[in-house]
Amino acid sequence: MSEHTTNTQTIEFQDMEAEDMISLSHMFHMRPNKSCDSAPLCNFLYKEYYNVRYALLDEKRALLLQFVSPEGDIFGFPPHCREEDLMHYFKVQERYYNEVLGIPLVIYSADEEAVTHLLAEGTLDGYDVSEADDMKDYLYDGDALRTLAGRKYSKKRNHLHKFEEAYGGRWEYRRITPDDKDEVAAFLKAWMHEKEEKGAMIGINENQETFDSMEELEGEYRGIYKIITTPALFEYIRVGGIFIDGRLKAFSLGDYNPCEEMAIIDVEKADAEITGLYQAINQQFLIHEYPDAKLVNREDDVGMEGLRQSKLSYYPIGFERKYTLRQTGFDKAMN
Repeated sequence: MSEHTTNTQTIEFQDMEAEDMISLSHMFHMRPNKSCDSAPLCNFLYKEYYNVRYALLDEKRALLLQFVSPEGDIFGFPPHCREEDLMHYFKVQERYYNEVLGIPLVIYSADEEAVTHLLAEGTLDGYDVSEADDMKDYLYDGDALRTLAGRKYSKKRNHLHKFEEAYGGRWEYRRITPDDKDEVAAFLKAWMHEKEEKGAMIGINENQETFDSMEELEGEYRGIYKIITTPALFEYIRVGGIFIDGRLKAFSLGDYNPCEEMAIIDVEKADAEITGLYQAINQQFLIHEYPDAKLVNREDDVGMEGLRQSKLSYYPIGFERKYTLRQTGFDKAMN
């Protein structure tokens, strides 16, 4: 493919709406990619917080995503396209940032597969490439999380046993439908209020700087609410919850990458006062919604020590490493 087939002046980014998750879903699976961003749900959840926008190139041969941080910084993402076209569309994106926006191209959370390919092609020779350790996704064996078999999961099974002892006959797992939107919204608001009362949760943002995650959680809440009030999306994503005495007490939302046979758990929240509930929603959601997933991506720990220990306690079989790419030597006066 000629490097100059795409006119950067004609590239138009538009807001990502809930319906776009349906029409664009297949484009996220066009090349190897085990990141949580290899399906559209993760990007949509934070569309308001990061002002997520997208552009389609060359009659849907490539999908570009653009993000704007709360501070106003514009950054990109490795193109979603066929692997053999990745270098070409990366350079198209670079020219757009340089020639149209007049800024260097910066990409946060670049997936490991894209970075490996672009490095091998020499495409990143003009970039500072650094691993963002706190942004790596945790990968798990699907069967292991569904069965929790073996000695290493004995503590998880003990928590589940205590949950069953306390609530046996009173709880049920149920797939969430749009009819449950009000209860889901109330549950999420109560969950966030509890977190806020306990004090700021400090994490690491895309700039490797500490931040109070409550603002991001508010953005996530708005994304979830948009999803659960758009019935058409329920054919493409999975939403489930555990109800105790008829009331929602745990909630999970996920997407699926069919090429990697990988479930992506984008949201998992539960009443932390109920022993074993987090273990129960973790297991039940996979059993009911992703019974055949070989891999499970449970996203990153955003630098939160408690979250890191929780994710490690489920014994990941690997990580999807993420990288920050910063174009060096860009001179606005020469572009």
